[in-house]
Amino acid sequence: MDYNDIPLFLRVVESGGFTAAATALGIQKSSLSRSVSRLERELGVRLLQRTTRKLSLTEAGQAYYERVRGALAGVDEATDVVRELGEEPRGIVRISATPDSDAIGLHVALARFCEKYPGIHVECAFTVRRVDLIAEGFDLAVRGGKLDDSTLVARRIGAPPVLAFAAPAYLRRRGRPKTLADLAQHDCVLFRARGGRATWTLTGPRGAESVEVTGRVSVDDMTFALHACSAGLGIALIPAPTARAAAEQGEIELVLSGYMMSYVEVHVVLPSARFVPARVALLRDHLVAELGRHIAESTQQCSKHHQRKAP
Repeated sequence: MDYNDIPLFLRVVESGGFTAAATALGIQKSSLSRSVSRLERELGVRLLQRTTRKLSLTEAGQAYYERVRGALAGVDEATDVVRELGEEPRGIVRISATPDSDAIGLHVALARFCEKYPGIHVECAFTVRRVDLIAEGFDLAVRGGKLDDSTLVARRIGAPPVLAFAAPAYLRRRGRPKTLADLAQHDCVLFRARGGRATWTLTGPRGAESVEVTGRVSVDDMTFALHACSAGLGIALIPAPTARAAAEQGEIELVLSGYMMSYVEVHVVLPSARFVPARVALLRDHLVAELGRHIAESTQQCSKHHQRKAP
């Protein structure tokens, strides 16, 4: 059997006919037809049902197509793996992340990665929408929250704590809350809330406690929540990495230092573990290490601040 005939058969099926396949391959239609006929003779079955108007797979052709397509895909993957092991990593990696991913050090991590691997080009798409990695052609994503799609392969980065912050000007104007219940009397910057109300549950000296809070502003972007808090619009719950720089510069202050809320876990996710190109694996491992370190450092800084401020 001439195994070169097999990929030609696949191209005919996937192109929808001999004419389109021959054009794509840059060969004569008659030559392509002879290759498929030779393959059918070797197998002893008809693979394609040919008419003047339509080309379709026979039952045997469908079964053969499905099996050889998977086999050749495996060969292609193995070839890519071996080729990448012998070359300087290069190519394009497409990554999806939320606009506030900068807060966990994404921009710094990408800068270091690009410096280390000049042959790899990283394309970033920032959106609050949960993208379909496979359908939209992304190699990986940085995500926070519950992973609803069980088909994704996830690597945990970390879980930064969420703390309550307010601008110094707001605290001078409204006073500093001393208990969790005091938050009910304050303006709060709400995150993904409706109707100007939300229930906040934080863990403090007496364990988990809840309070209903109100606010004039509700946002769906954590960076904007930080800016609203800095502008004096109210008290906000902000992840430690997001708040770190503003807190160190005195733009916001930690309030209710005895309370914190565990943040949703952050992961790097990939659409599949079957074959991960070297360039994608390198970026995945780099982000897990760099972003994880940034989250850990931010959490440690907030913990020190918490211990200093705690009564």
